[in-house]
Amino acid sequence: MKVLIVGGGIGGLTTALSLHAAGIECRLYESVLAPRALGVGINLQPNAVRELCELGLSEQLADTAIETSTLAYFNKHGQQIWSEPRGRAAGYNWPQYSIHRGELLMILLAAGRTRIGADHICTGLHFTSFEQDPDGITAHFTDRRTGGAVTARGDVLVGADGIHSAVRAQLYPHEGKPIFAGLIEWRGALEAEPFLDGRTQVMIGHYNQRSIIYPISAKAQGDGRSLINWLTLLADRGDGTERESWDRKVGRERFFDRFSDWNFPWIKLADLICGTAEIFEYPMCDRDPLPRWSFGRVTLVGDAAHPMRPVGSQAGSQGIVDARILAHALANHADPVAGLADYEARRLPSMNDVVLRNRQYGPEIVMQMAEDRAPNGFANVEEVIPRRELEEVSLSFKRAAGFDPQTVNQRPSFDVRRVSAP
Repeated sequence: MKVLIVGGGIGGLTTALSLHAAGIECRLYESVLAPRALGVGINLQPNAVRELCELGLSEQLADTAIETSTLAYFNKHGQQIWSEPRGRAAGYNWPQYSIHRGELLMILLAAGRTRIGADHICTGLHFTSFEQDPDGITAHFTDRRTGGAVTARGDVLVGADGIHSAVRAQLYPHEGKPIFAGLIEWRGALEAEPFLDGRTQVMIGHYNQRSIIYPISAKAQGDGRSLINWLTLLADRGDGTERESWDRKVGRERFFDRFSDWNFPWIKLADLICGTAEIFEYPMCDRDPLPRWSFGRVTLVGDAAHPMRPVGSQAGSQGIVDARILAHALANHADPVAGLADYEARRLPSMNDVVLRNRQYGPEIVMQMAEDRAPNGFANVEEVIPRRELEEVSLSFKRAAGFDPQTVNQRPSFDVRRVSAP
């Protein structure tokens, strides 16, 4: 079996590493000429960290990322609504990590080049189309260096090319553009003094105005500092923002007025925003759940399969789990079409559920509950939201997304070897 992977992001590289570990030949095609450590922070939940550790990357993660200790929600007045331990402190056998997205990409890319071979990770090749027949699949690319056409032949094609997936577009040619959520987000990162215990992820505000903040660098932590990743979101105010522009650099004047007084005793968000040299703007988008990901020898993973709103720190983590289950399914079926059908059956229902849950705020609903019930703040949060209600919100989302401690700790490993063909 030979698998062609379109897209060299986190999902695509994890797919390549997982297939290689299962003894399945693969070749990855990335449109970018020279991948670099771009972006800001990402949270990796224990369900994803388990997969990366089983791929032999535990040391690299520990040397680079922050092991998240706590997740805490606050209202717009800086009052705590809910706090819970995370990772090993919450009973998982694996940590939760907060890491710079670009650093994670470089870890995966270095492992891919070493294990699979640099000649099997092809950059500068832009996917254009595919066709399949009973014996295999043919993918077509444009070489961005020369403009020439490149053709590849394999048994399976995996679309790991993100929310604007060209593979998905060929499977669903009438789907159209991503669905705008009515929210714009701004992201940045800077080195500063640690806040709280130096390992906490915090969310502040409510649905139409909120911020997410967490540290992302073990190196900065070792120096007694904190590389702080921050994100702010606002309901779209109709300023003509081009919603298809996915990562443009902007000035803080586009949003700062709504956060200028968000300097709380335990964190000075307004000061962090003012001290950030580069701020990037993103429209929050997703897509409707699909009835199918797999068509014969073609399937989708990660944001190509289930692009979701960034709620509950799930998008990147679930793409990693996709990759591992895909490799596991292909390794246990001599017929690749049967393997892809197995993968889809195991992943599509739960991921479609998470996409829809994220449209209803996911676990972050507790911030909107506090805003609706006590917009002027509270003396005791349990008089506003009973503790049992807060606990149920947290646990129900974990169970739906497949990352409650029992599920993550007790399920069998996806680390397998491929069956022999008949």
